[in-house]
Amino acid sequence: MYKVFVNEKKLLISKSPENLEKILPFENFTTFEIALDLLQNTSTSELNVYGENIDEIWESFKKLFRIIEAAGGIVNKSSGEILFIKRLGKWDLPKGKMEKGESREESAVREIEEETGLKNVVLKDFINTTYHIYTERNGDQVLKYTHWFEMFFEGEDTSKPQIEEGITEVAWKNKVQIESEVFPNTFKNIKLIITELFSKSR
Repeated sequence: MYKVFVNEKKLLISKSPENLEKILPFENFTTFEIALDLLQNTSTSELNVYGENIDEIWESFKKLFRIIEAAGGIVNKSSGEILFIKRLGKWDLPKGKMEKGESREESAVREIEEETGLKNVVLKDFINTTYHIYTERNGDQVLKYTHWFEMFFEGEDTSKPQIEEGITEVAWKNKVQIESEVFPNTFKNIKLIITELFSKSR
């Protein structure tokens, strides 16, 4: 099963039909063209494309886009707080595009150091990959994979926002603050990956 966010709307690609607002059986490329049109140009907020051979369906879907891979992290302290950045008025997690020759892990650590100024984070576990679609200024549609890792930090807090990347704030948030401040003002894929981490730590 794949969850892809299209302008904060959910496209679910699954083997069997799910109970969502709209459901389309996969037939060919046209199925995805219809699905994307509904999500981008109508009030439809969630849509399910389903079919038995999910790997084949996913490969067909990817051919519609230019693929960009990124990596980032959820940085925890022993106090239970998580490190967030604020960019363009929304709370986000530090992440960025992978550079040529970089592993996912190397990219995630580098992006955290660059965007937050935090040094010596300890990489722990891979959490999951999130997917979202956006349109570039030239009209190209991009499917962005973001690979997320759980990380830990203890020591001197050197965090500061990378202003040149449009980051205006770096802040540690506890679970109550995450639910009351971050979740109402973040992206759905960020909420998804944090919720997934919370459920694993129970």
